[in-house]
Amino acid sequence: MTKRIFITGASSGLGKSAAILFADKGWHVIATMRNPSKETELDQIDNISLLPLDVTDTGQIKSTAEKAIGLGDIDVVFNNAGYGLAGPFEGATDDQLVRQLNTNLLGVMRVTQAFIPHFRAKESGLFITTTSIGGLITLPFNSVYHATKWGLEGWSESLAFELNPHGIGVKTVSPGGIATDFAGRSLDMTTHDAYNDSMQKVMTVFMDPERQQTYSTAEQIAEVVYEAATDGKMKLRYPAGEDAKTWYEQRNSVGDEAFRKGINELFFGE
Repeated sequence: MTKRIFITGASSGLGKSAAILFADKGWHVIATMRNPSKETELDQIDNISLLPLDVTDTGQIKSTAEKAIGLGDIDVVFNNAGYGLAGPFEGATDDQLVRQLNTNLLGVMRVTQAFIPHFRAKESGLFITTTSIGGLITLPFNSVYHATKWGLEGWSESLAFELNPHGIGVKTVSPGGIATDFAGRSLDMTTHDAYNDSMQKVMTVFMDPERQQTYSTAEQIAEVVYEAATDGKMKLRYPAGEDAKTWYEQRNSVGDEAFRKGINELFFGE
């Protein structure tokens, strides 16, 4: 029997790469995005269906979930839609805060909630959520983004306990740097003059070409999503990419405070 996966944020980057990979593996893919009429690649693949979904629109979440289930039983829901908000927290507008939380955190929660009854009725199903290495460690000037990703990690860990008895799995994939247009198309910035010097130091580190050479491709991260979907393991977290694995292992091995000291030295030389 053909398996089905429902993917949010499938218009580019990891979401699109995952849609293509699962389709290549013989799955039926329901790829969602805000403007499917603009999609010119996924709509050419026979076993991919496109549906509209803005994860901040609660009414559309419900209607799109119903349409997806109407196509047949869903086996995996891959919560991938999200974007980054970076810069000084003091300079964040309320609109920026609300949009970040609505998209990255509440959007995932609401999509998940829409599919739980379907999974519970058939006593099987798996939720996979793209968090970030930024849900397991922190870096300067990403506080609101980290709040959403740490929130997803904690929420997923707790949710797994209550859903597992119903045959429903919960997993997170935590990528490090991905060589996509995330930093351009999917990044919002705050500003505040009081932090210009510190921001310059941080951006110098982030934009270092050597650092960017450690980034994974979206296709490589999609392979980890496929592993999580198919390995049958009762495993929660899948750090994805060599940089993410290194960061996470380092934090776990040296402890929180030593790790924080190292981050401070890396970005500020202190």
